Amino acid sequence: MKKQALLLALILSVSSLLADTPLPSWNDGAARQSIVEFVEATTTPGSADFVIPAERIAVFDNDGTLWSEQPMYVQAVFVFARIKQLAP
Repeated sequence: MKKQALLLALILSVSSLLADTPLPSWNDGAARQSIVEFVEATTTPGSADFVIPAERIAVFDNDGTLWSEQPMYVQAVFVFARIKQLAP
């Protein structure tokens, strides 16, 4: 029982430390730092770069987040639109 309690305490401690760290699974580096700085600048009231929540837009890559339910449909629409544009 003591081992289980110790393990639980360790898990909770690590979880609370990671919760305070933005992008905890990312390695420290220029890309991570740039993203963190951008988010802090645009979400901190009083910052010169602050963007009010109503005007914020989130864009995600093809990782499945905010991606169409039918990605082939979206890609097909793009292909056909591009063909029409290039055909003349």
